[in-house]
Amino acid sequence: MAVLVSGCGDDEAPASLHGSRLDPPFSVSGTELVDTDGEPYSLAADTDRPLTLVFFGYTHCPDICQVVMANLASAIKRLDEADREQVEVVFVTTDPERDTGPALRRYLDRFDTTFVGVTGDLDDIDEVGSSIAVGMGEQLPSGGYEVDAHSTHVTGIDADDEAPVYWSQETSSAEFADDVHTLLGAAR
Repeated sequence: MAVLVSGCGDDEAPASLHGSRLDPPFSVSGTELVDTDGEPYSLAADTDRPLTLVFFGYTHCPDICQVVMANLASAIKRLDEADREQVEVVFVTTDPERDTGPALRRYLDRFDTTFVGVTGDLDDIDEVGSSIAVGMGEQLPSGGYEVDAHSTHVTGIDADDEAPVYWSQETSSAEFADDVHTLLGAAR
């Protein structure tokens, strides 16, 4: 993890990123959610590739979620095969009432069939999101959340279950691809 965040040696400056580094990194909650196949899925236990890109959003989002997911899909296509095999993209819904496993799968397949979709109990989703500074929006009197007010950044999780980097919604696919390649190169 230290290599991923700070570079290979004490005298080397960390590689420049389009995203923002977190020092110290966030520790990812091990709370289990549910993937699109109905199987338990934890951002800590089930993300064992060198880099996992996580975005919290919802399938009925009229704008930002689709733009971010399209940029992530394009970024993955820009990577060479060696880098592509070391990165995973996970979409966590902020609207579990409507975003069932099949609904998530249909949505994600429009971007990339390898993307992982995750849903679950809203309190569990909030707990996982809070561990990596993802806001769920304003809580409503019903106990739910105003889904269109969620955070819109992408978080990078490493193989040590820490989140050392994040990107804003304005990050382009070229910038994502460049950073993924830089981060994976530092981890080698």
